[in-house]
Amino acid sequence: MTSEIAFNDRMLSLGLARVAEQAALACADLIGRGDEKAADQAAVNAMREQLNMLVMKGVVVIGEGERDEAPMLFIGEEVGTGDGPGVDIALDPLEGTTLTAKAMPNALTVIAMAPRGTLLHAPDTYMDKLAVGPGYPEGVVSLAMSPRERVEALAAARGCRPSEITVCVLERPRHEDMIAELRGTGAAVHLITDGDVAGVIHCAESERTGIDMYMGTGGAPEGVLAAAALKCMGGQMWGRLVFRNDDERGRAQKAGITDFDRVYTRDEMVTDQVIFAATGVTDGSILRGVHRRPGFVETETVLMRSRTGSVRRMVYRNKRD
Repeated sequence: MTSEIAFNDRMLSLGLARVAEQAALACADLIGRGDEKAADQAAVNAMREQLNMLVMKGVVVIGEGERDEAPMLFIGEEVGTGDGPGVDIALDPLEGTTLTAKAMPNALTVIAMAPRGTLLHAPDTYMDKLAVGPGYPEGVVSLAMSPRERVEALAAARGCRPSEITVCVLERPRHEDMIAELRGTGAAVHLITDGDVAGVIHCAESERTGIDMYMGTGGAPEGVLAAAALKCMGGQMWGRLVFRNDDERGRAQKAGITDFDRVYTRDEMVTDQVIFAATGVTDGSILRGVHRRPGFVETETVLMRSRTGSVRRMVYRNKRD
């Protein structure tokens, strides 16, 4: 009888960074070319190839969709060499396909890894999200509060006026009323067109980004990836699944979710230690994008480990023909 091999985050972390880097490099030539599908497929292919080199028994729990929708990196796909520790993998090979196709800021390749059975199997539905950075009392804001109440509560905790709070929101018609209410408090609203994993990460680096809070409805899979990043960097996050129809409820049941009204905290979405890596595809407020230099190409990657709280930024220079 053999014992389960322990999850060694230190040994796996640099391999995970390489997965993100290679996905970014693979779609670099498609930046600004207007072809979202080609850019996404290039990132998927590279990410899958690199994952299969890692000594692990990985299962994709957040991926490109159901098996019949995604030929590679589908939910439930097994990756890795088949040896080593059992791990859950959450990924978005190209977060910001539109951003990449249009050469707009903040496109990233994103991946997280944790021990088997410790990442929420979020269905491909919406999630109502709320996040703040580190240093605040537990539960300083909540999904039960109105947008106005959240701004006022955060301002009180910071000892500042509501007008000194900046909130990041995904620019969508469904958020128009919320944006109006936020601006009614005097708070600034930082709108993003895509990429709400990056939006949440902004909160954890408020001194650098100027963003104090993230709120709004976006993809549930991206919510789990964002929770993984915050678990490494510090900060609080809450998420509640939002369903538009019975098909989406069916997806949730298939993923093992029975309480459709449950509010998940950061540590309920990511219940154990986790590694998170992201590489910039286009220049953004978190990472520089892929840059071509004479004779080489350069990427910037952030690699985080929740066990140590380490956040490492790495520049990778790769020779090009």
